[in-house]
Amino acid sequence: MNKDTFKGQWKQVKGKVKQQWGKLTDDDLTRIEGNFDMLTGKLQEHYGLKREQAEKEIDAFMKKQNIRE
Repeated sequence: MNKDTFKGQWKQVKGKVKQQWGKLTDDDLTRIEGNFDMLTGKLQEHYGLKREQAEKEIDAFMKKQNIRE
């Protein structure tokens, strides 16, 4: 997954990210601002996921949203 693509499409998917992971606050989303590593960390923090699992969930989300490399 291309992290630059993720960052470039952040504004389009931010609302869907909030729907997918409801524990993320608006403040979290503002701070993440398309940063893949920050989203990964917030998923670990809020959902108790390991880094690898958080990355897999983000990758699956990206595929579902047709965000491509």
